Amino acid sequence: MVSSFLEAYPRLADERLQSHGNRIGRWLASRTVTGKGLDPHRMRVIRPIEPRDLEALVALVGSGGVGLTTLPPDRESLARRIDVSVASFAGKAERADELFSFALEDLDTKRLVGVSAVASAVGLRQAWYSYRVGLAVHASQELGVYTQTPTLFLSNDHTGQSELCSLFLDPAWRRDRNGSLLSKSRLLFVAQHRGRFAAKLIAELRGVSDAQGRSPFWEGLGRHFFSMDYSRADYLTGMGRKSFVAELMPKHPLYSNLLSPEAQAAVGKTHEATVPAFRMLEEEGFRYEGYVDIFDAGPVVECAVEDIGAIAASRVYRAQAGAPEGDVPWLVANTKAEGYRAILLTGGPSGEDLRMPPATLSVLGLAPGDAVRAVALGVADRRR
Repeated sequence: MVSSFLEAYPRLADERLQSHGNRIGRWLASRTVTGKGLDPHRMRVIRPIEPRDLEALVALVGSGGVGLTTLPPDRESLARRIDVSVASFAGKAERADELFSFALEDLDTKRLVGVSAVASAVGLRQAWYSYRVGLAVHASQELGVYTQTPTLFLSNDHTGQSELCSLFLDPAWRRDRNGSLLSKSRLLFVAQHRGRFAAKLIAELRGVSDAQGRSPFWEGLGRHFFSMDYSRADYLTGMGRKSFVAELMPKHPLYSNLLSPEAQAAVGKTHEATVPAFRMLEEEGFRYEGYVDIFDAGPVVECAVEDIGAIAASRVYRAQAGAPEGDVPWLVANTKAEGYRAILLTGGPSGEDLRMPPATLSVLGLAPGDAVRAVALGVADRRR
């Protein structure tokens, strides 16, 4: 994991991180869980990330490779993100800074196996850039010429909107609906705390790159203006050093057909590892509306909060001790902010009550009669 980081960021690996690497490697080796033996019935919980998660978070994102822009493998940056998240859940952060980061924890091993986040409003502290994919028409009746040329316009159109971001799940845990729990639990939080978020949610998805972190879009466009590797630009952006984007990016529309065929083909395409997340968001109502990331041209998907499936279908029930109804998986969360907890439950509500084992009530921090927000995990199950 550490060696892959050094390969991806050779110019950025400082002595402190190198000396820290062996300790991270030993930590990973001692905490490894193979995908083969995962028990679908073991309890996993979503909770706010905490300062005690820093070591595990550094190790986790260090294995993610290039393209996880909002999760740079830098200890100090990740520590700051945790501090901002803690302040956000406590209601002590300004709206421009609010970032709610969640941890997926396996309660049997107390291991952090995934992270995700939602930002209240992008672009209010530093400019938030994307390319808007457009079309330019050139016509001459005298010459009998008519052409349509795809274009890219540098845009700040998503300023002020809320963003689903920073989703990463340990590869060994990409099963047993863990990805759905990690991603969709954010939607229940947004549903319960609507006042903290904008009217629209966006998600910037990872674009196409190869095993070495080489982005064809960057090679065809960005490199000519930035004179640096994609990995370095990606890292600097994740570290919050975004001023170079405004200083170096071309301000005029770009004609896409002047790019290499590989770069053109990458526009609006998702990295193969991100395809499941893309499909999950599409099922919930998110759509690609012609905006892409300025570095790797990955798609930006968006949806009005009121139209997001899991949010619109979620309801508040009374939590009760007992056996839930049926065998449909439900996403269940308490209604707290600082003490937010979410789990997957086999079985759903009966009338206004949602029954669950006493141990599950305890994990959610609930007592019988407390309010709980829940929704069927699968889109098809909500239509029953």
